[in-house]
This record gives sequence, structure tokens and C-alpha cells, in this order.
Amino acid sequence: MRLSPVILTVVIASLAYTTPPEMAFSRLLPAAPALAAAMWPVLPTVLLGTVCLVLMIGLSLVFPDLGTWWTAAGIIAVTVAAAYGSHVRLQRERTLFQVRLVADAAQQVVLSPMPRRFGRIEIESLYLAAAAEARIGGDFYEVVDTPFGVRLLIGDVRGKGLPAVGAAAAIVNAFREAAYGEADLVDVARRLDASSTRYNSAFPPEGPMERFATALLVQIPHEGSRIDILNCGHPPPLLLNRGEPRALESATPSPLLSLADLIGDQYSIDTFDFAPDDLLLLYTDGIAEARARDGEFFPLAAWMGRQPPTPPHELLTALHRDLLHYSRGRLDDDIAALAVRLRGPRPAEP
Repeated sequence: MRLSPVILTVVIASLAYTTPPEMAFSRLLPAAPALAAAMWPVLPTVLLGTVCLVLMIGLSLVFPDLGTWWTAAGIIAVTVAAAYGSHVRLQRERTLFQVRLVADAAQQVVLSPMPRRFGRIEIESLYLAAAAEARIGGDFYEVVDTPFGVRLLIGDVRGKGLPAVGAAAAIVNAFREAAYGEADLVDVARRLDASSTRYNSAFPPEGPMERFATALLVQIPHEGSRIDILNCGHPPPLLLNRGEPRALESATPSPLLSLADLIGDQYSIDTFDFAPDDLLLLYTDGIAEARARDGEFFPLAAWMGRQPPTPPHELLTALHRDLLHYSRGRLDDDIAALAVRLRGPRPAEP
């Protein structure tokens, strides 16, 4: 691809030399510097335009009736425009590179690397941003090992762009502190709501209703075979037990983050069985709402039921692959997922 402007120049010059003058292939020479502007720096683009100009003059010595000066003027004009276009493209590429550096830094704040195993608990994560060239969006997750058990958070901030990323960062940072300091998941949820509300108060024109967030809190005790779930308006997790998927619906919904002041702060915790080798999938609505070309949503529960017993990493690898295949690579929303498995006790050594 990098050599395509050179190849194009050689092909045009060869055709112009070997075909009758009436075909006037030499008039296509300005296309070479125009193509170079899309992939080359300014100086090589100008040099290629100069080469094309020299070739045009050389062809005029062989074929005097080619209309040399008109074509030469076209080569000069296109080369000047191509050099300017190359300069603008390089500036935009440098700007995009800086934006990616900022996005990477933001990703380290919101989605910090996490261990894949906490004792008997195996955890894997998946994140895909829907926006072109983006590394991060408004979805978030976090996992921490606390004295009260392994605690997981996954959620989705309404909206997109830097404000959504900032709101996600505020919630995740609050969770990292509250998860260690609060023994009750309800108190953790209240801390998250307070942090989200304080962040939104810095944006009075939009108001808190414009940047609320759904969230799901999960607590897995270090010993035992149960999980506690506090669901703040988030899609229910799926539990795969012996090949049968089950949505862990909350009996009483809890308020979304940033809305407790409006609809009350009555939070409820639901407890479910979590046996060894069960697979738990936490996800954001970008997965369940991924669409095929015919508009059908991705059948997540049915897909989950077809999965064999597998480690979390392999489950999310298959989910990533099948999502992109189902949507033909076009995602309308950010995607985040956590897969969790409780390993059984090791057999006693003889």
C-alpha cells in the first residue's frame, strides 16, 4: 500500500509511452501525488509530484502533441494541494495519537487491570467501546477482594463522551473505597449514589437525570456457596448451572445511581446459590441489545445455555467472537462483561 503511488506512476508512464498519443494516458499523472497525500508525508509527496512533472516533460519530447503545458500545470496544482492535504492529515494523526494517550490514561483509572483469580474464584473481563477509535466509554466494572468477600461492580452511565467517562470514574473510585470500608452492600450502594450525585452536581445545565447510572453489586463470600446481589436497575446476571441458564432477577428493584434523592434510597439484597463450577455472567445492556441486520437482539440467554463448562476466559472469548459475528462487527453501544466461576475444592491427596 505504501508503494502504490509509485506503482501508479510507473503504470501511467508506461501506458503513456507504449500507447498511441490519442489515448493521452499522461493526463492521469496528477493522480499519483493525489494518492500519495493519503499515506505519505509532505516531502515525499512533493518529490513524487516533481517526478511526475519530469516524466511529463520527457514524454512531450517523444510525443510533441500531448498538451504538455496543460498537464504540467495540472500536476503542479495537484501536487501543491496534495502537499497541503498531507500536512493536514499528519496534524490530525498527531492529534488522534494524543487523544488515544488520554484515553489509555482514562482507561487505567476506570478499568484498572485486575487479577484473574481470588482464591477459589476465577474472574475474567471483557470491554469493547462502540465509538470509532475509542478505547473507553461509559460502561465500567471493578473487582476487589475485601474482608467481607470478593466484591464485584458492573454498570453503565447514561450518555457518551468524556462526561460519561468522568461519571464512571467517580463511581468506580467510590466503590474501591467503600467496598473495603462498608460491611453491608447497602451502605456501599449509598456511597456510590452519593459520589455519582456529587459528580453530576458539577454539571447543572444537564442536571442529575441526564447522567444517571445503572449498577450491579455482587458479593461472593470467601467460603460458602452463595452470592449476594444488589441490583440498581441493571440487567440481571446470568447463572449457568449444569448447562441451564438462569437470570438472577431481584425481587425488589433498587434505585438507579443519582436517583435516590428523587425516588428514595430503599435498597434490597437478594441471595442466590452459587455452586462450584457454576458460571456467572455479569454484562451491560450493549450485549443483550446487540442487533443483527434484521434488527433481532442477540439471544444472550439461549447463547449462554449452549456453552459447555469452560473457564471464564474461554467463555468471554466465545462471547466476543459471536457478538461481532452476529452484529457484523457493528456495535451500537459500549460492551462490558465479567465472567465468574467458583472452583471446586481440590481432591485430597492420597
